[in-house]
Amino acid sequence: MSIGISKNLCKALVVLAFFGFIWTGAPIESHAAASSASADPMALPNFSALAKQVQPGVVNIRTVKTIKGGGPVFRHFFGPFDPRRPQPPFGEGMPGNEQRQRSLGSGFIMDAEGFIITNHHVVEDADQIKVRLSDEREFDARVIGRDPKTDLALIKIDGKDLFSLRLGDSNRLEVGSWVLAVGSPFGLEQTVTAGIVSAKGRFIGAGPYDDFIQSDASINPGNSGGPLLNMNGEVVGINTAIVAQGQGIGFAIPVNLARDIVAQLKDHGSVTRGWMGVGIQGLTPELAEYYGIKNQKGVLVTQVFSDQPAEKAGVKAKDVIVAVDGKPVSTGRELSAAVAGLPVGKEVPVKLIREGKEFSVKVRIAERKEEEAAASEAGPDSTDLGIRATDLTPETARRFGIEEGEKGALIAAIQPGSKAEQAGLRQGDIVKEVNRTPVQTVAEWRAALGKVKSGETLQLLVKRGAAGFIVIKLTK
Repeated sequence: MSIGISKNLCKALVVLAFFGFIWTGAPIESHAAASSASADPMALPNFSALAKQVQPGVVNIRTVKTIKGGGPVFRHFFGPFDPRRPQPPFGEGMPGNEQRQRSLGSGFIMDAEGFIITNHHVVEDADQIKVRLSDEREFDARVIGRDPKTDLALIKIDGKDLFSLRLGDSNRLEVGSWVLAVGSPFGLEQTVTAGIVSAKGRFIGAGPYDDFIQSDASINPGNSGGPLLNMNGEVVGINTAIVAQGQGIGFAIPVNLARDIVAQLKDHGSVTRGWMGVGIQGLTPELAEYYGIKNQKGVLVTQVFSDQPAEKAGVKAKDVIVAVDGKPVSTGRELSAAVAGLPVGKEVPVKLIREGKEFSVKVRIAERKEEEAAASEAGPDSTDLGIRATDLTPETARRFGIEEGEKGALIAAIQPGSKAEQAGLRQGDIVKEVNRTPVQTVAEWRAALGKVKSGETLQLLVKRGAAGFIVIKLTK
């Protein structure tokens, strides 16, 4: 967890607070855990042997980064958390002045070579990284690679006789099974807490690859990056976030997701993701009925990008994708994650439904490079504003009583309690401009959003039925 805050971090906290989540490893944040099944679900296990077994593989991470400005906000959020930190000299924190921001987090050793898995936000922009082991040895660490999209990072120390933790299988976790969380909440090293797996596959609005394990193992700022372990002492998750104002609600990145990411970071220092070149949206009951899709399973293709893999394979707008590489997909998030995890250059079967008929095409996966492409494939299901937007087609126009030929990004759904709902945006609204930039399609809407930084104000020109044009402001 972080014991210091930057201007950008403050902005990030504001964004997350709208959804009620706090990240644990960069600022004032916390994590969660996941576990494996206990032999006797009615018996309360003794964790002492397990704790003793795994603690040598868990590390405390301290970072230092240089930031500019900060002012009183810096001290308000982070000053009280570390009583050992000397008082800043006069003038520190004033705009234009540089400061040394100190942060705390956790991690765990994955092999004898000294590679350590942690969260991206724990080591983000760090000028210095110190790793402290359970035997009180301390090492300088260097970043091998980071992946902000999944909040994972791989760092390395040079040491001997290192104890590493085994990676388990998060797919085998069952709701209700015991898990153990180990880390350094508020700098209290080697803290052990226990709980149960509360849920799997949680979506918390963090990004296109949300797939969190929820547990009630107690975690706090400083737990970020630490392991979530099953009763066999295997890592099943990386503790990452908690619900702000909540108790016993934490989230961990599944180790099965982390395993592939970390392998790429170790080999290349970065992550390459696959992409097909389509814009997508989830199926509503009405759309499923219209396209003859049983059980409302599948993802509607709203746009096929020119000269991209999907177009070359014969995929068309209004096709419904029901499976990729033999794996069924029901939502935009599932499709995005499935495609992103495929090797670049691999030719995979994609099962489609077109005009009520099911068939397959072969798509050769390309590398996703641009953020616009990522946003397009992640689809309207994954925006932290709580908005699901789609193109205005004849079908959607008829559904919402909109005159055919109207242009703009149609607000197809609003997440309850989201920023968008609180700002007054409604389902059926048509976004015509974003900060005075005209938008006629979902692609243009996403491109306009991509130019607005977290924490900045969005000014939307919206057309709403008989009310005509209105202006809605909200913070991204």
